[in-house]
Amino acid sequence: MRFQKLDLNLLVTLDRLLTERSISRAAEKLYLSQSATSSALARLREYFQDELLVRVGRTMVPTPRALELSQSVREVLLQIEGRVIKRPEFDPARESREIRMIASDYSLIAGLAAALIDIRAEAPKLRFVFSPQQLNPREDLERGEADFLIIPEMYLSPLHPSQKLFSDDYCVVSWDQNTCDYSTMNVGEFMHQNHVAVQFPNSKPTYESWVIERYGSDRNVEVTVGSFAAVPYLLIGTDRISLMHRRLAVELGKTLPLKICEPPIDIPRIDEFIQWHIYNDGDECLAWVRNKLAAFFQDETASETD
Repeated sequence: MRFQKLDLNLLVTLDRLLTERSISRAAEKLYLSQSATSSALARLREYFQDELLVRVGRTMVPTPRALELSQSVREVLLQIEGRVIKRPEFDPARESREIRMIASDYSLIAGLAAALIDIRAEAPKLRFVFSPQQLNPREDLERGEADFLIIPEMYLSPLHPSQKLFSDDYCVVSWDQNTCDYSTMNVGEFMHQNHVAVQFPNSKPTYESWVIERYGSDRNVEVTVGSFAAVPYLLIGTDRISLMHRRLAVELGKTLPLKICEPPIDIPRIDEFIQWHIYNDGDECLAWVRNKLAAFFQDETASETD
């Protein structure tokens, strides 16, 4: 189909080329040959009167004009997919589809993994791909690279809808054979202990940053790791402690030799949300998935308070 002398199919190719910045990788994602993809790029260059992608060494770099077009092209495609293309009537039992989520290992262990069991019982053909949180997960949502973000409230985008999943607080975790009694320690003693801290490279700061900001950098951090799930293995067999989300600590404590006590510092609770692109608001499958997730955590909270 042509609009203003532009073959609109070329916009899909342009979007993929600007994402992959490689003709061979774009061709693979588009299920086209490299020659067909190169031909499409040549036609795009002719239409826009710009090189769009230029080779620098072994990589292809977008021109200023291409960067200018990138977000607009992505938004057009997302609108067509989310608001124009009519999907078949949704049936959980028959739906075969990939759902892409960005979530931390904390979120997975703290409840998402269990929630997927319930979802699988009704929608056995759905497939889930989880990616770790990077520097700016909002960009992945904006570009349609992720269907959902599972993130704390403070990192939500104001441009897209969201829904609260659960709340959590923090506790101190240590090896259960550690003879030290951490339940009575004061703030000074807490800061003096050997800590395992969590910090993600190229990502948003964790609650660790809040502790440093509030109480200073005097805390004795012996080990820093980039995964919540790795923390217990750095506690076992040592006198180290770690500040950890309570839901995570309880879940990991079911299978690992850990003990939990209350922290001597008052850390604000965390509210974990699910967020999706506004253009996907009418997607019945995605709406069903997020409602199932929300219902799972609501039922879990209700059972805890009974």
